[in-house]
Amino acid sequence: MTLDNAGDTSLLLGQDEVPPVLEQNAHGRSPFLLTADHYGRLIPRALGDLGLPPGELTRHIAWDIGIAGVAGALSNQLGAHLIAQRYSRLVIDCNRPHDAPSSIPAMSEATAIPGNEGLARDAAEARRREIFDPYHRRITETIDTRLRQGVPTVLVALHSFTPVYAGIIRPWHIGTLYHRDTRLPLLLLKLLRAETDLVVGDNEPYAVSDATDYGIPVHGEARGLMNTGIEIRQDLITDQAGQKQWAGRLGRLFGEIETALRAQGLF
Repeated sequence: MTLDNAGDTSLLLGQDEVPPVLEQNAHGRSPFLLTADHYGRLIPRALGDLGLPPGELTRHIAWDIGIAGVAGALSNQLGAHLIAQRYSRLVIDCNRPHDAPSSIPAMSEATAIPGNEGLARDAAEARRREIFDPYHRRITETIDTRLRQGVPTVLVALHSFTPVYAGIIRPWHIGTLYHRDTRLPLLLLKLLRAETDLVVGDNEPYAVSDATDYGIPVHGEARGLMNTGIEIRQDLITDQAGQKQWAGRLGRLFGEIETALRAQGLF
């Protein structure tokens, strides 16, 4: 376990390191704009391993297991623009307001994160400036361009969740997440519940709020975009077969939703 210059803010990401933003089908004309805040688990070289053993960096505390495969396959199936974030949520959580304690967590679940303890303000700012800001700036730019061009835009934030949390088994296979805008979540809930093999969560296992979320409140609600969050249970998407299956199912359902919304004159 190393902390390799965790407090050095002169340059967080070296020029040879992977950029924080990944995009797929950037010119896709689907109305669905896909985001994946916890797509990757990279850690900047300057931060070492944040003082954690390797096993911790493959757990849910570091990223949304399986969602990268689902997001990529769903983007291809729908022809939808995907914007994803490659760095671990342990470096900075790109779905948290800056003032949230879990933005740069010193503790995640029951695991202490040594490299985040007592972090200086300028070190935290470097993480925001080089990882958080480019990701959300790209989402903002994309929405601006789409709206200017009159391209229908529906925000879908993709996440995954653990089968067990704090010793409690979670029964849901998938959940929809929302806050003020219920238009898309209610459509999606209806279609998911018609799939007889699924246990579907309504704002479960999480609910969106201004205090705990960033993507949907800022890019969806504040921009007046129809939106939903999606959470898929991780044990269902740990391998490529599961990821492909769930992308196929969601692609089919979002195709039905697009048809319905167009029939209502919303696009």
